Amino acid sequence: MSSPVSAGLERFRHIAIEGPIGVGKSSLARRLAAHLGAETMMEQAGENPFLERFYADQSGYAFQTQVFFLFQRLRQVRSLAQPGMFSQAVVSDFVFAKDAIFARLNLSDEEYGLYSQMYGQVAPQVPQPDLVIWLQAPTATLLQRIQRRAIAMEQRIAADYLQRLADAYAGYFEGFDAAPVLAVNTEHFNPIEREADWQALLDRLAGFRGPREFFDPGAAPRLA
Repeated sequence: MSSPVSAGLERFRHIAIEGPIGVGKSSLARRLAAHLGAETMMEQAGENPFLERFYADQSGYAFQTQVFFLFQRLRQVRSLAQPGMFSQAVVSDFVFAKDAIFARLNLSDEEYGLYSQMYGQVAPQVPQPDLVIWLQAPTATLLQRIQRRAIAMEQRIAADYLQRLADAYAGYFEGFDAAPVLAVNTEHFNPIEREADWQALLDRLAGFRGPREFFDPGAAPRLA
């Protein structure tokens, strides 16, 4: 039998976790999926043959990296619309639109113009999640988490890049209305390692009424 908290989350058939590199998307997606008895749809960054070269030479490999991710993510999210493909709820560690966020940040104007034509052709085919959990953290916190998880190619990521990425996410979600959004400040909040934080997040999700809310223990809501 579902707990009251689980019952409050059953209305969300697809929950997407988003946020900048190092914020904790994948860990939260796995724990939330396990709690809900849901399936996971995880980014497969390791399959991108250009990614490591991109971290070493961003201008030289940005376009190839982005186009690979565009069509990889498209294949993943298209499966959500196929009847019978997912009998359970799904928790993903990305939204499809993140591809355009990274593209605008990483590509030259000429490359972005070509990329936008491809993105515009496929984006209307993509189903939207029922809820987006947007994780936030200051740049210094992101750097600490990236260093702690010790993925070799990520150690080249600069603080300036992370700040611009966080700003790009903020700009995107400021005008996002395709799905309800719960923004969560994770600077001093760890729902993976601290059980009290985990329960607090579940309670907030169960009581979520949307369409936009901000969750930060001890802070006032920032999203109207």
